[in-house]
Amino acid sequence: MFDAQTKIVALDELSGWREGLRERGKSLVVTNGCFDLLHAGHIRYLESARNLGDALLVGLNGDESVRALKGSGRPINGASDRALVLSALGCVDAVCEFPERRADRFLNIARPDQYVKGGDYTLETLDPNERSAVEQHGGQIIILSFVPGKSTTATIQKISSEGGLKLPGI
Repeated sequence: MFDAQTKIVALDELSGWREGLRERGKSLVVTNGCFDLLHAGHIRYLESARNLGDALLVGLNGDESVRALKGSGRPINGASDRALVLSALGCVDAVCEFPERRADRFLNIARPDQYVKGGDYTLETLDPNERSAVEQHGGQIIILSFVPGKSTTATIQKISSEGGLKLPGI
């Protein structure tokens, strides 16, 4: 029986979860983000990330950090809903919410073998504390290609713009 909720790991349990992977000789790929409205770009990105190692952990920005990063109207979906949706994906092995805007504390706990970011980042634009958190534990940073035309912002604009998405009967 499948229960996506079992793939959600509390931040204070993450170290033990990670150690279990190490004991089994499994490599860990980590990515992080808001994942507010899941779209095809996210799926392609997460599948590509998962194919780089034995397990994929998604660090999820908490609601306050999403507001700080994206503005007062965000997130559209709360952290518990976003975590459940992500954890239901077959390519995601675990989801862990963290409260900060930046992921350096989360990364220091997760100690990824590979840290994956999307093509809207470069090594130079990646937060230096996040980069340091990965590199000091021997992890590799991988930048995946950006999926053009797929973004949460574009989806929100399409839904909310005048003349945008028209829903029958509404």
